[in-house]
Amino acid sequence: MSASAPGRGVVERVFQPDHPSSRGHFEGNPIIPGAVLLSETILAIERSIGAPRAPFAISYAKFLQPARPGDRVVIEFSRSGGEVSFSCAVEGRIVLTGQMSCPDPSTDA
Repeated sequence: MSASAPGRGVVERVFQPDHPSSRGHFEGNPIIPGAVLLSETILAIERSIGAPRAPFAISYAKFLQPARPGDRVVIEFSRSGGEVSFSCAVEGRIVLTGQMSCPDPSTDA
């Protein structure tokens, strides 16, 4: 992760060309399913900040364009208290944007 300020970060995730989730989504024009992209985004954020974000609630997630097998996804996020906002881009185009509510580990007892 590279971070410009506390609570902000950038991580990358590469979906392998033969990623198993793309089988059947869709023949001749494969995509990474939105649920997989969202799950991998949350996992990357958790690893980046060094703390699990569970339990959490997805406030919103908007899928703007597909991510495909072989894509390098750049995940940018910022957190403030119990809110984490994120966006995912492939070659500069936003493919996913969202926000999740979760506990702030600095306030956990």
